[in-house]
Amino acid sequence: MNENELLEILDWLLSLKAENEVVEFKEAKNNFDFNDIGEYFSALSNEANLKWKKYSWLVFWVKNDHSIIWTNYRNNTISLHKLKEEIWNKTTDRTTFIEIYEVEKNEKRVILFQIPPAPRWLPISWDWHYYSRNNESLQPLSIEKLERIRSQSVVEDFSIKICETATIDDLDIEAIKKARELYSQKNPEKLEEIKTWDDITFLNKAKITIQWKITNTAIILLGKSESEHFLSPAISKISWILKDRDWIELDYEHFSCPFLLTAEKVFNKIRNLKYRYMNSWSLFPEEVDKYEPYIIREALNNCIAHQDYTMAWKINVIENNDSLIFTNSWKFIPETLENVIESNSPSEYYRNRFLADAMVNLKMIDTIWSWIRKMFIIQKNKYFPLPEYDFKDNKVSLTIIWKVLDVNYAKKLAQSKDKLSLEDIILLDKVQKKKELTKTQITYLKKQWFIEWTKPNFHISLKVAEWTELISDYVKLKWFKDEHYKKLIIEFISKNKWASKQDIDKLLLDILPNVLDDEKKKNKVRNILYSMSKKERVIYNSWTSRYPIWKKV
Repeated sequence: MNENELLEILDWLLSLKAENEVVEFKEAKNNFDFNDIGEYFSALSNEANLKWKKYSWLVFWVKNDHSIIWTNYRNNTISLHKLKEEIWNKTTDRTTFIEIYEVEKNEKRVILFQIPPAPRWLPISWDWHYYSRNNESLQPLSIEKLERIRSQSVVEDFSIKICETATIDDLDIEAIKKARELYSQKNPEKLEEIKTWDDITFLNKAKITIQWKITNTAIILLGKSESEHFLSPAISKISWILKDRDWIELDYEHFSCPFLLTAEKVFNKIRNLKYRYMNSWSLFPEEVDKYEPYIIREALNNCIAHQDYTMAWKINVIENNDSLIFTNSWKFIPETLENVIESNSPSEYYRNRFLADAMVNLKMIDTIWSWIRKMFIIQKNKYFPLPEYDFKDNKVSLTIIWKVLDVNYAKKLAQSKDKLSLEDIILLDKVQKKKELTKTQITYLKKQWFIEWTKPNFHISLKVAEWTELISDYVKLKWFKDEHYKKLIIEFISKNKWASKQDIDKLLLDILPNVLDDEKKKNKVRNILYSMSKKERVIYNSWTSRYPIWKKV
């Protein structure tokens, strides 16, 4: 969530006439009791479940009259990150993620706790006690509210539903054969026993069917292509689309059931050629696959496992000149990529739990999120840009770039693993790509002295440049003081008696920092000339405003 979105949320919260069951304002200049935070977390999460099924908010540090005061509470990014883990560890089964954001309002620091609603069947406790709200008051969760939450149905699992009219004859024989092979590899100790099972027994044991009945999972993974109609109105399709550098479609193919086999066909459509680049320490080029096969298979199989089939959208694999893009309809359950990278822990629930378990049994996926972290490490070690996720419009989009954007920067960054963690490299990769950073990320990078200058024109700091031996790149990015550029202008005019606009541009544009685009560089030059002529009055324009000729006063 970017700073503008956070400010909009804060303005909306401040516009409320009073606190309620899902909004709480608290004042604390230097400290606040940790246990009190936990009790509010439990209460606000439970009330969000019962009231409106959306996030509730705990806002530090705003008085009840909505006036914003300063706070120094945990004024350290790492400490604030640890607070998330500390809260998580003391809640019910550690099931719920909390997000903590910092934002400045009227030049004063505000902390926003974004608290998700309790799961539909699981009230959230704090230290084994359940809390709720009664208007602005905090109180124990009543038996009535407790039972209302517990009696709610669990998130509906589309993949476990029975296709009443389907039989084993609607499944693909080759897909069943492949499933047996994979299941045997997963369970080598049962190999002789597996050989004695008939097909329907095997499907029950592998948890693909239920008591000899065909499930949606069985159709998705093993069904004949003509059996897709059993899922209607849901669909089960994957589209591979090839596009050129101008994003014009060159080729495409659509795939349906059985996904156990067609996923491999999609994999084979992707042109995974060799990519060569020169090593600075070798006479021979480095040769690698454009895309690591592990990444392609994991990304595609996870699209299959987590797709929201009820939305009747296809899974798309888009191949273009320099990247692969995987998209599927789904809400990213860990909420943010940082949650996955930092915790490296499994999710507590899945949209398609039955399907996910079946795919684990067939060695198609692992239910833990470690593959995402592994994918980042693979890209880093190949000196390729790190994967990019986008979670908009009820879709998850993953982009994998196969080539080195800046070989020197990438290599040096990857080789600094003794000084930079994977999390640090991910953030610096965003800096390199000029991607938007959250306020928390900016604060952390600045406190670690990893970046310099001000938003949005960040660049790597001298500290990182020294670690990675990129001093020359640092100098190109470094923003010298205006006096340095003014001195160059004066020296030029002193030698040549005058300077045209073209002369000034030629003198300065190439040496202005690379973090500025061309338009910002031109604005910078105009501002310098304005300051020298109108404020300091050390030069003047002796010709027209359209065709200026600058001379010394």
